[in-house]
Amino acid sequence: MLLIPAIDLKEGKCVRLRQGRMEDDTVFSDDPVAVAGRWVEAGAKRLHLVDLDGAFAGKPRNADIIHAIVQAYPDVPVQIGGGIRDEDTIQAYLEVGVQYVIIGTKAVSEPHFVRDVAIEFPGHIIIGLDARDGKVAIDGWSKLSRHDVIDMAQKFEAQGVSAIIYTDISRDGMMQGVNVEATVRLAQAITIPVIASGGITNIDDIRALGAVAHEGIVGAITGRAIYEGTLDFADGARLAASFE
Repeated sequence: MLLIPAIDLKEGKCVRLRQGRMEDDTVFSDDPVAVAGRWVEAGAKRLHLVDLDGAFAGKPRNADIIHAIVQAYPDVPVQIGGGIRDEDTIQAYLEVGVQYVIIGTKAVSEPHFVRDVAIEFPGHIIIGLDARDGKVAIDGWSKLSRHDVIDMAQKFEAQGVSAIIYTDISRDGMMQGVNVEATVRLAQAITIPVIASGGITNIDDIRALGAVAHEGIVGAITGRAIYEGTLDFADGARLAASFE
């Protein structure tokens, strides 16, 4: 299992939000490239980047920084989400060396788009499903849809996506522990890999996810915990790697 550090980008800085609220952010660094290097040196085998400005604007806003990170650490796969709403954006990211693009709101609002890009860019499309109480949230978590998260995941699996990132938004950035039960339910309902996100607070959360990794949970994304120090990234990454 991979422990994947999150680098959330807002106005060129590395920040973390609480429950996706743009007005409730904490700035951790003015140099996201250096932050990426910190996690790579600590053992990160993949980086999770989010263009927060892009997520709200509907198009990339921090592409230059993302490109710089990819160039600085070419051997570390990067997955990027936020503002990916068309094929040209996907193409541009893949051309500069991004390995995976994460589609969120657009996947829920226009499912046919997922089918098209999964065919056009095989092996590079990940779907981000953000949910509260089993229902999918969209538009930067500002709206709760009527869609059931498991139903949506099964549809996207049938369309050929590579993986699902599942975030319990009630826990994201709140340091309340990961929702293991909901993550396992989703992983058991599909055959493509699931990456857990939201709520990881300390090494016990890695241990809890690792115990069910065999259900199809291949990774866990962590943000605030590694920035605030409640989880030592290097220790967490080593523990995560011991689970299959």
